[in-house]
Amino acid sequence: MGKLFLVLLPLLMFIFQHIKAEFTAKDCRDLGFIKSQLYCSSCDTLGEYGLDELKDHCRECCQKDVESTGKLMVYPKAVLEVCTCKFGAYPQIQAFIKSDRPQKFPNLTIKYVRGLDPIVKLMDEAGNVKETLSITKWNTDTVQEFFETRLTKVADDNDYLLTNRVQSLHV
Repeated sequence: MGKLFLVLLPLLMFIFQHIKAEFTAKDCRDLGFIKSQLYCSSCDTLGEYGLDELKDHCRECCQKDVESTGKLMVYPKAVLEVCTCKFGAYPQIQAFIKSDRPQKFPNLTIKYVRGLDPIVKLMDEAGNVKETLSITKWNTDTVQEFFETRLTKVADDNDYLLTNRVQSLHV
């Protein structure tokens, strides 16, 4: 019985290790995921596109992006940093920057940094960087959607409904 236990122990340890193990960045890349850029909330949307069979692998490759309350982390400020010399390599980022889309996000700053591939820095109120993300593989719509979901909404002072509110006075 003791010899059988000694033979089965390494096998059980191997199985337990692989069941519990998270995929490496290379494993994820081989599966078509970029581990450093994949958020677990994205895995939840795979079913909408008929890709339920990818969910398990997606979950092994994703980064947690939700707080314990289950809500997405939302930040008051963001900076999109890129070098204009890289626009040829990242036309989708150029298209986003040169369009009217950045104007929809008054708390977004675009900063040109010589030689830098496109990244987004998410910040707290004091301007401290809380997250930095590479956006080299994102398309224009993904960039916009990201800012719509991860940046705090800022009221537009030019909004007709806000500027023309009727206020009642209690006399």
